[in-house]
Amino acid sequence: MKKLELLAPAKDLACGLDAVNCGADSVYIGADAFGARRAAANPVKDVEKLAAHAHKYGARVYAAVNTLLTDVELPRAAKLIRDLWNAGADAAIVQDMGLLERDLPPIPLFASTQCDNSTPEKVLFLEKAGFRRVILARELSLPDIKKIRAATAVDLEFFVHGALCVSFSGQCRMSFYLGGRSGNRGECAQPCRLKASLEEAAGGRLAGPAHLLSLKDLNNSNQLPALAAAGITSFKIEGRLKDGDYVRNVTAFYRRKLDALIAKGGYARASYGRCEPGFEPDLSKTFNRGYTAYCLNGPDKEMGSPDTPKFAGEPLGRARECRGDSFVLDKAVNCGDGLSFFDSKGELAGLTVNRVSGKRVYSDKAGLVRDGEPVSRNLDRDFLRALEKAEPARLLGVSLTLAETPEGVSLTAADETGRSASVEARIKKEPARDPAMALETTRRQLGKTGGSDFYPLGIEISLKKTFFIPVSVLNALRRDALEKLSATPPSGAREETPLEKNSFPYPAEALDYRGNVINRAAADFYRRHGVKKVSPAAEGGADLRGAELMTVKHCLRRAHGRCPGGAAEPLSLVMDGGRRFRLEFDCERCVMKVLAQ
Repeated sequence: MKKLELLAPAKDLACGLDAVNCGADSVYIGADAFGARRAAANPVKDVEKLAAHAHKYGARVYAAVNTLLTDVELPRAAKLIRDLWNAGADAAIVQDMGLLERDLPPIPLFASTQCDNSTPEKVLFLEKAGFRRVILARELSLPDIKKIRAATAVDLEFFVHGALCVSFSGQCRMSFYLGGRSGNRGECAQPCRLKASLEEAAGGRLAGPAHLLSLKDLNNSNQLPALAAAGITSFKIEGRLKDGDYVRNVTAFYRRKLDALIAKGGYARASYGRCEPGFEPDLSKTFNRGYTAYCLNGPDKEMGSPDTPKFAGEPLGRARECRGDSFVLDKAVNCGDGLSFFDSKGELAGLTVNRVSGKRVYSDKAGLVRDGEPVSRNLDRDFLRALEKAEPARLLGVSLTLAETPEGVSLTAADETGRSASVEARIKKEPARDPAMALETTRRQLGKTGGSDFYPLGIEISLKKTFFIPVSVLNALRRDALEKLSATPPSGAREETPLEKNSFPYPAEALDYRGNVINRAAADFYRRHGVKKVSPAAEGGADLRGAELMTVKHCLRRAHGRCPGGAAEPLSLVMDGGRRFRLEFDCERCVMKVLAQ
């Protein structure tokens, strides 16, 4: 039976522990260097602590070492991967093919989405090159995924929730071009979230200034059945820069969704344990720019978020009866809530609710809200308090068996992961005065697993005769058995996948700057696989004049009613400050290219 994995992000150890406790089957986390989110680096010792906790539930930890590497950095990155393997990491997520030329431990390698994993030919190549899993490009549709699944056997991972890069992953050079900060090196400055204008060749402005390239956030929570049927086995939540509230809420929400799918049959959980988040998850309460299914069922015509790249929040309706210090809202809010609205300049502004009287909301910034202005809530005080008070727990199911021994009784505890532990107690075997009541008392006391890491799956009493067992003895047996079980190492060994070098042909004979090669080992890797010409990446010194800085599915011509299906008039994207970029349209592929002048 195919196992479905919920994969959650971890900015740090605390977020990783929350992710596991809220139901993640796996967690991905950055190490102290070479991760595509440089601001989310963690020491190896924290990865070790996270792995120890995750492995108790059969969950896994994947370490992100997914930047492009220089010749000097490559040996250090290889050593880091070895350290992570020794610390308990279950896989390494990588982008730079130079690592496959190094002496690595038998750690499974996952091909980062930064590798531009968008075609059956590319994914098959990565599978044959030795990757255990391929993280597919975000912009793929369900038919695209099905074609890849039909042509390959490798595990397929796909993003289902979180922030979206407007550019094809690994193929964005805008940040590097504008300021030398490379997204492929973990330093993206996110210029796509800034304001820009869309202009004709003659200088006429079609749109903007607005956040024309900024996308809504991904939400495919209702597409899990379709994705599983298409061949996805790992459902990934984006967010290695997000805080613990986001991780708790989104992970708990998707855990319920995935469990509901598994309960229908045909699939299995990828880890063990019952999750008790301690709050009611709600995606509308967590940071988002509005939601989109992106390209899963064809490009979403409203995938863009041009008004603001910030969190506007859940819509509450329009303000009315505005006064200097208050206005009326038909939906209830609470003192301390944060509300957002667009001010007279079209900028997202906010206020804190100071007082509520019926439907009238009071705030010292209420005077900025205009009559009829839509208002949203981007900080729900009660929800945040519930998150803060929650103590997410993950409990393993345990079966308890009470048996008779020559000198008393034994209790064996066996959990759902396959571990077991037994303890004994010496007692006088005095017949119970009321056998039925004695059995009831025994079951009740053995089932009191509260305060432990377990919940009872079943209790079996295997006694020749029912005799009296003091409650204190039953409690001690249960406590000692569960403590011994908790101290037992997790069952099962990590998957080991020694890398075997080969020469399976790469699906092209030449690589230009889009191949993202900046070290000699990566060039050697591609040559070994039949590539005859390997050119350096932007970060390796490529001349970017006239080059593709982005390739995107968010076509501005289509978004602004200029999509006749044929040749496009010359259009330009003009950033604040006057930087101009030529736009090129590939209507057959339904993509837009942003080119350096």
